Amino acid sequence: VQLQASGGGLVQTGGSLRLSCAASGLTFTSYAVGWFRQVPGKEREFVALISGAGGSTWYGDSVKGRFSISRDNAKNRAYLQMHGLEPDDTAVYYCAAGDGRHWLSRPNDRSNERRYDYWGQGTQVTVSS
Repeated sequence: VQLQASGGGLVQTGGSLRLSCAASGLTFTSYAVGWFRQVPGKEREFVALISGAGGSTWYGDSVKGRFSISRDNAKNRAYLQMHGLEPDDTAVYYCAAGDGRHWLSRPNDRSNERRYDYWGQGTQVTVSS
């Protein structure tokens, strides 16, 4: 199984970026896909999550209304569209896939990185002030 995150870069405050997560080696529709981010010295933070069929989405409080998660199951890809970027959004962003059949309904589990089975390598997002 491989997850490949891409699309990061340097952007000014207020700008937009779209991250992509390409998956292979798994039955993509069977997995919920989440995005997390991490700043050096801090714990990984939950950003967003989408169910396997794409019908349900959830967001971390700090990104609600600015970020949007989506997926294209025909292409085995998930996306994170980010608008209104702020310097505090600067981090390495990771995509992860998890079999959420038993935990998608529980908020604490959705944001728990231990619930995710596979992780991508991360892509750097830097927002300049």
